[in-house]
Amino acid sequence: MKKKILALIMVLAFAFAMTSCGSESNGKLVMVTNATFPPYEYVDGDDCAGIDIDLAQAIADELGMELEVQDIDFNSIIPAIESGKADMALAGMTKTPERENNVNFSETYATAVQSIIVKEDSSIKGPDDLKGVKIGVQEATTGHIYCEDDYGADNVIAYTSGANAIEALKTGKVDAVVIDNLPAKKFVEANEGLKILDTDYVEEEYAIAIAKDNDELLKEVNSVIKKMKKDGSLQEIIDKYIKAE
Repeated sequence: MKKKILALIMVLAFAFAMTSCGSESNGKLVMVTNATFPPYEYVDGDDCAGIDIDLAQAIADELGMELEVQDIDFNSIIPAIESGKADMALAGMTKTPERENNVNFSETYATAVQSIIVKEDSSIKGPDDLKGVKIGVQEATTGHIYCEDDYGADNVIAYTSGANAIEALKTGKVDAVVIDNLPAKKFVEANEGLKILDTDYVEEEYAIAIAKDNDELLKEVNSVIKKMKKDGSLQEIIDKYIKAE
């Protein structure tokens, strides 16, 4: 009888561990991203690549864990963290009060600027000229939020990716696209007839999203980021993808 009770206890304990612990308990660190945001994340062959991927790999290596990268829709990223399907999110994501209601954020690891892309012959010269025109954005991004707040939801069209927003600009469905500066440069390089306005729209900082109840991972990630800032390895990753002009 005692053996049966002991066996039952062990089975229940194992089941509890499997359901209550995240992927970290299996030595795997699951990262979610939206790989449509070069140079932070993009698809390279069958894999994802970019600044955020390299940073996540460095964190996993430092923690002695295996990194698994999942490419999902941007607006599914925070729900994936909240539900425990993923351990952390790196997706060129800005820390905002609204997002902090649902997840915790690490120390910032990069600074970004929201830029405005228009056709080369556009009469739009700066943020003030966006009033009353159609603006393309990537859905659920801070650019989406800022534009709706400043110019009204009726004037903002959200697309599933920055590339789709750029196509809408090229075909005249929108008059401008608001997106982070580094992806903006990549899109303009790849598409003739477009330009980035000299006037920046918004400045912001990127951080890693982690579940609110995972204080231990947050502490470990912050420790790695601080170390990488101090020894220069974080800047090396950024410099790998962003060449000095």
